[in-house]
Amino acid sequence: MKLYVSPRAPNPRRVQMFIAEKGIRGIEEVAVDLVKGEHRSSDHRARSPLAKVPVLELDDGRYLGETRAICSYLEGLYPEPNLMGDSFEERAFVEMTDRRVELYLFGGIMNCVRHTHPGLAPLEQPQFEDFGRSQGEKVREVARWLDEELGRQPFVAGERFTIADITAFCAIEFARGLMRFRPGAEGMANLQDWRDRIAERPSARV
Repeated sequence: MKLYVSPRAPNPRRVQMFIAEKGIRGIEEVAVDLVKGEHRSSDHRARSPLAKVPVLELDDGRYLGETRAICSYLEGLYPEPNLMGDSFEERAFVEMTDRRVELYLFGGIMNCVRHTHPGLAPLEQPQFEDFGRSQGEKVREVARWLDEELGRQPFVAGERFTIADITAFCAIEFARGLMRFRPGAEGMANLQDWRDRIAERPSARV
């Protein structure tokens, strides 16, 4: 299999971190340069019609896009260590939390950065700065919710590490770099402590 990624892009990093947590070997990584517009090339659009990364090329020649779908496929191939829930009940609650993080934290961070950071202008035209700033404010509301959750439990979805932690960590790290968001500096000690714990995992270094 081949995984098409882009350096420093948070969605590919989610899949790379998932693969590292699984200990999966043998998936070739192929870099797609977003700055140079390689994701819009005809070759890449044949893999991903909407010009997105990551994309997983399967051994039978099919292409699987969308981060969560790729992770679900890999979870099926490599069920251990389990990262998406053992029982139907746990899977539902892990997915609920992961979707909340993806839609409201991760998505807000992406909107803020893409519409306010000049370096992202080539990827987001036109930029709407007011929208971006409002998204940055909403991100902090969601982060405060997550901080409260982490005051009651050690991991994002409960008592153990799951895909929801990967999604949240990649989101927070992206915000650290381009939004200068530091949870601890904004009174979110639980979120900061959790971030620092996750950063010590080998998968966080991919």
